[in-house]
Amino acid sequence: MLEEIFRDQWARVFAALVSYTGDVDVAEEAAQEAFAVAAERWARDGVPDNPGAWLVVTGRRRAIDRLRRDRTHADKLRLLDRPEPGEEVTMDESAVPDERLELFFLCCHPALANEAQVALTLRALGGLSTAEIARAFLVSEETMKRRLSRARDKIRAAGIPFGIPREHLLPARLEAVLSVLYLIFNQGYGDGRADLAAEAVRLARILVELVPGEPESAGLLALMLLHDSRRAARVRDGEIVLLHEQDRGLWDAARIEEGQALLDRALALGGRGAYVVQAAIAALQTEERIDWPAVAALYDRLRELTGSAVVELNRAVAVAEVEGPRAALAIVDALDLDGYRYFHSTRAELLRRLDDAEGARAAYRRALDLSTTEAERRFLTRRLGDL
Repeated sequence: MLEEIFRDQWARVFAALVSYTGDVDVAEEAAQEAFAVAAERWARDGVPDNPGAWLVVTGRRRAIDRLRRDRTHADKLRLLDRPEPGEEVTMDESAVPDERLELFFLCCHPALANEAQVALTLRALGGLSTAEIARAFLVSEETMKRRLSRARDKIRAAGIPFGIPREHLLPARLEAVLSVLYLIFNQGYGDGRADLAAEAVRLARILVELVPGEPESAGLLALMLLHDSRRAARVRDGEIVLLHEQDRGLWDAARIEEGQALLDRALALGGRGAYVVQAAIAALQTEERIDWPAVAALYDRLRELTGSAVVELNRAVAVAEVEGPRAALAIVDALDLDGYRYFHSTRAELLRRLDDAEGARAAYRRALDLSTTEAERRFLTRRLGDL
């Protein structure tokens, strides 16, 4: 029971305490102590009617105690209202503002390095432990602890504000939040870590709830759900399975339906940005007969929006289905992506279709050198064997 409440309430409680104290370290320690107190008291007395409000008030008391002990924070005490000793730990839920959006913007502030943005987002909004984040990104717990510590120091030293950016800054700042969430999703989805991909989906749901009129947020969630709907079919016998070879009976129909509904909503809101376009491509790829000319046209639009060589590589895959592998190979060979494993695996597939076995073998071997997952390596090794 407490674990479920923790997942539901952690971000709201932490955000409220950051807003109240103005200090990320103090807020995190106070939130942790509040949940520890809850574990003990609720087991004895039962869960209160408004657990989130109870946790916020308890966390505020713990924060004040911490500030009182720390002389360097003494000035902050004058700005905070200390609860009376006998005051009941109850509060109307409406009295606790939902400041999770402000927390998103704090964690994804452009003054922070990208790796710090990701780690802070998972810690502050996801409630993941330092050890869990470290495992997700294949670094030691000590390395992740230092990374989080540097991020908090940067927030303090740079005076990064906790709040909604001014209107003219909002689109760029929201884009940074979306970028971090998508990076988390891709890290989990691409490397087969379903828990990390699921956390990205959960955080995207929170963001859509907080900014319901923002089409790109809905587009990103739609994109995640449409990709994630195919997760069960992506690997068979420990090997990656290409889209056209996947067992569609394993696809998650409910996720596809939800993703398409979110895409429709994003389009109705006037969404024409990169995440909405990518969601539209993913939606087309769920159709039994994929409209490859439409997919290629959408990649044209996405290339205009992003200028990304990776997008151009993906467009080449669609072009191969419309105009043939030779036209696609001409696009691929013009790209400077030698360090990108999917560049070489895509090129290998095109060369294989053109009966260039020697060229395909060399490209598969280069992709193998760059591959990071066992499922990919097994697929590439089998392709080499087939040649």
